[in-house]
Order: sequence, then C-alpha cells, then structure tokens
Amino acid sequence: MSAAVMSRRDLQFLLFEWLDVVSLTGHPYFAEHSAETFNGLLEVCESLAADYFAPHNRLSDEHEPRIGEDGKVVLPDEVAAAVAAFAKADLIAAQFDESLGGMQLPLSVFQACMAWFQAANTATTGYLFLTIAAANLLQAHGSPKQVGEWVRPMLAGELFGTMCLSEPDAGSSLADVSTRAVRAEDGTYRVTGTKMWISAGDHELGNILHLVLARTGGPGVKGLSLVAVPKVLTDGRRNELALVGLNHKMGARGTTNTLLAFDGAVGHLIGEENRGLQYMFHMMNEARIGVGLVAAALGQAGYRKSLEYATVRMQGGATLVEHPDVRRMLLAQKSYVEGSSALVLRCAHLVDRQRTGEDTSLLLDILTPVAKSWPSQWCLEANSLAIQVHGGYGYSREFDVEQHYRDNRLNPIHEGTHGIQALDLLGRKVVMRDGAAFRAFTAAARQTLARAAELDEFAAPLGRLLERLERVTALITEPEHAAVGRANATAYLEAFGHVVLAWTWLDLVIAAHGKDGPFYDGKRAAARYFYRYELPAAHAKLDLLAGHDRTTLDLDPQSL
Repeated sequence: MSAAVMSRRDLQFLLFEWLDVVSLTGHPYFAEHSAETFNGLLEVCESLAADYFAPHNRLSDEHEPRIGEDGKVVLPDEVAAAVAAFAKADLIAAQFDESLGGMQLPLSVFQACMAWFQAANTATTGYLFLTIAAANLLQAHGSPKQVGEWVRPMLAGELFGTMCLSEPDAGSSLADVSTRAVRAEDGTYRVTGTKMWISAGDHELGNILHLVLARTGGPGVKGLSLVAVPKVLTDGRRNELALVGLNHKMGARGTTNTLLAFDGAVGHLIGEENRGLQYMFHMMNEARIGVGLVAAALGQAGYRKSLEYATVRMQGGATLVEHPDVRRMLLAQKSYVEGSSALVLRCAHLVDRQRTGEDTSLLLDILTPVAKSWPSQWCLEANSLAIQVHGGYGYSREFDVEQHYRDNRLNPIHEGTHGIQALDLLGRKVVMRDGAAFRAFTAAARQTLARAAELDEFAAPLGRLLERLERVTALITEPEHAAVGRANATAYLEAFGHVVLAWTWLDLVIAAHGKDGPFYDGKRAAARYFYRYELPAAHAKLDLLAGHDRTTLDLDPQSL
C-alpha cells in the first residue's frame, strides 16, 4: 500500500504534536506505553493493512457475499486470512484491560491504527469493528460470567458480534420494535421476531453473538431489553435463528448485510430488563464515532489517490496539479478529510482523558453527533471531488476512487441519519442539564481562541461565529420556537458542525505554528481554505434558523 491511501506523518502529527498522547503515559493505566510503542504499533498496522486488507478490497467488492448451496455464507478466502492476521496481532484486544488480555492502549492511538484498515478495506474491517464494539458493551454491562464466556473469545477472534436493532417495519423508530423476548423457566429467554440491515449478521469466520434489542415489557422504548443470542449454542447446535437473505448494497459490499429471523432462539439477558436501549447506546455511541472514522479514512484514501494522480497526469502541457481549479479540489478534500480525522481522534482522546480522571463526558456527548455526521457528509464530498480530479477515469471501475465513494455513501445513513443526529444534537445534547454540554463546547473553543493571539485571521472569524451560534441557539431553543427548531435541526447540525471544524482547524494551526516546511504549510493552507471557502456557509444556515423559517414545517405533503 502506498502513501496514496493514508499518511503516517499526518497521524503522527495529530497524535504527538497536537493531542500529545505521550502525556497519557504519566497515568498508571497507560504507564506501560511510550512514544516508541505507539509508533511501533502504527507501523505494524500499516504493514498488516497493506499485506492482508488492501489486496482484496476490489475483490470483495466484485465478489460480494453469497449464500452457497449448503445455506452458508460464502466469502473470499482473503477475508478470513485478514481477520485472522488482525486477531493474531492482538489488535482486537488492544484497547481492553490487561485483565482481559488487552494492551490498555489509548483509544486515540487505537483509532489512528484502525484508520489504516478502514482506508485499506472498510468492508473486511467491518467484522472486526462490530466485534470490538460488542465486546466493549459486554465489558461495561455484562455479568462477570458473560464477560468470561463471550468477551475473551471475541478478543481472541473466535467469536464475532453484531448489533440487532432495526426491523423491516421499524428502522430508526426503535419504539416500534416488535421482536419479543420471553423469559423461560431456566432463566434464559426465547427471542422471536425479524431483524433487518444487520451488518456482519452471518458468515463462517467463527461463531456470532447477536446483541438483540427485544421487547420484554410494555410499549415504547422503556419496554425494550438487550438479549445476547448466539448463532451456535454451547452444545454445538444451531440456535433457532435463520438467515432469510442477504441485502445487496451499493458499497461496502464485502460486509454481509442480512435479514435474520429469530424463531424462539435461546438468548441471555444483558443487565436488567427494560434497560436495553440504555445499554445499546453504549455500542451505538461508540459506533457513531467509529462511523466518523470510517468516513474520514475513506476520504483520506480518495484524497491521497487523487493527489497522486494529479501529480502525474498531464493536461494542456502541464500536470493536473498545476491547474488552480484542480488545486482547489485537492485543497477542499484536504480540509475535509484531515479536519474530520482530527475531530474523531479528539473524541477518542476525550475518552482517554476520562481514564486519567478528567470529566470530559459533556464535551464528548455534544461532539458525538457531529463526529458521526460531519465526516459522513463532507468526506463523501471529498470522494466525489476525488472522482472529479480523475475526470472520466474516475467514473470508471479501473480506478479505486469510485469504490471509495460507494463505500462511503453508507456512512450518512447507518448509526442514525443526518436528521436523527440533528434531532439528537438540538433536541437533547444542546439543552441537556440546562445547556451544560453546549457551554462545555463553547468554553473549550474559547480556550483555543485564547491561545491564538498571533493567528487573528482564524481567531477573529471563529470568535464572531461562536458568539452568533450562542445567540441563535438560545433563540431557537425557546419553548415557543421548539417545533420550528426541530424542523430545521439539520441546518443547525450543519452550522454547528462547521463551527466545530473551524475550532478544530484553529487548534491544528496552533500546533503547526512556528514550524516550517511543506507539511506545516499544508496545514495552514487547508485551514485557510476552510475558513475562506466553507465557513461562511454557517452564517447562511444561522440566518435561516434565526428567521424561524417554516418552509418544511408548513409544507403540505400533497404538494410534493
């Protein structure tokens, strides 16, 4: 794999020069690590991604999963080899406690490592991504017996995980979940119902543990519990669940996506009854930040490949990169994908700081919907620009950039669409605890502004926009404007997200300040592009919000 897929130098800048992850090693939990171990692991992951994941990225796209004559899912052999190599390197366990055989690696470093695999082959990495998230949920909410029986095999690569939320008639509306779980005399549960869009829902890589949101109580989300349903029982029998079919996707084709039918399947309650959605949000919030990482990594892959192409492709007697409009498209990609990578790693670093005793929960809560949605939207745009840089070749399947676009198109949809993230941000996170999370964000942004005395070209416009965001937020969260605010929540999410990325870019420019060379010049150029070309759009969104625009709220659906 060439530098056209991911930049190790950029990851090192984010981890060591910006986030200063080495300082985490001063805390006992991370004390066994050092800059050398972090760099060594990054090198190992770069090599594994190049040797085991990148080579079959196109293969798994062209030969998507199918059901064989024996009813089993057929995947290319290279998928199993890649998953085994990842597990053999103890990477599934990397972020987990030593008591479980883990490395106690900072999440920020682990996410930087994962970026290599997501950029190389997001479809195969999906099996691992979901398993790690499931193991984290079980570690947090499972019983000691469940942790021993399930988490340890997951970390060894012997057991894989899924999250089963959606149903054919209940997509994002989890209050409508109809799958039921009934307690049996032996204390286990019998699960009956159908689950749809289950990523990694069936395969032969190993046994699978489905984390199923099922109804044990009354209507609404308060009647939902979380039940763990193994594909194969401990006695070797197939549980009463069936693969009904595989969904054929536009991208990320190598990850199975399934319709599953549970017909009295044996399940085991996680935690307490009727707290299932609370537990599942542990996995969902991790997955939302993970989706942001996937989007950023795929954006990085497309950017690197279009940059490489533009430096060698001749047009009009010059290379493409010598044309200003091509440089505009490359700089736009750079500002989106590098800003997104920084945002996701910042969120991971907030989790690390919680490990060291800081209370960063409010800031993490309000950044999570942005970390999911902003990279999903703008790194997809980066992939579109990567195609455009390639011209007609970009629209052909002979070049990778069209696949990166297709693979990335899923990310604005799953783990909550833009509209859902917008309602979460404006309807929950901004107003939670009387605005405490929102104030945590504005305080963090102002701390960055206070360190930017010599960078007024960035600090001044961000300072003005931050003040305006505060005024508009106060206005649209007044009770009399709540309905209009919800109708325009996506506009708020996009304005808020641009402010978050402007804050992130200012932070990165501060880390690069006083440092010379093309790498640091590139950071300043990308920040300048974002502030001059992209950030003004936030003002237009705030104008719409401040005017309490009712266009969508008052529209008669019959007019569509």
